[in-house]
Amino acid sequence: MEKISDRQIRSSFINATRSEVAKLNIPPNFDSLDWKNLDFLGWRDGKMPLRAYVIVPTERGLTGLLLRAPEGGAKKNRTVLCEMCRDVFSKEDVLLWVARRGGKSGRNGNTVGTLICADFICSANVRREPPANEINPDPGVVVTRQIAGLQTRIGKFLGRVAA
Repeated sequence: MEKISDRQIRSSFINATRSEVAKLNIPPNFDSLDWKNLDFLGWRDGKMPLRAYVIVPTERGLTGLLLRAPEGGAKKNRTVLCEMCRDVFSKEDVLLWVARRGGKSGRNGNTVGTLICADFICSANVRREPPANEINPDPGVVVTRQIAGLQTRIGKFLGRVAA
């Protein structure tokens, strides 16, 4: 992902009102992000922890989503897999993030949801090299496949929100 500006973020949302966009808080580490190792930018709002934002570079430019987490956070009695990175080794919480659909459907209250790492560390998870083994002798190939899978799955989620 290429470095983006606050202004680009605010103009990218497809499922948020102007007032919601005006209230968003940029991530505190925004100036020090490792942009080349991000497939999308995702963060929780520091002042509204049940609200999060995801910015995805697409062929048509940046697409931003406003997400909401459920009240009470993750259930501690079970472990779920992030649908984006599908990292089976991560110990991070995974939440059901819900996005209001774009357009008229969203204005009518329709939403879609998916399981995503609570702190949006998916890009780092897919870049973690697994140990070489008989099935996957080249860890670099595995990482490349995992990155492509993450990009495909985030694109499909965007499509579901935009539809």
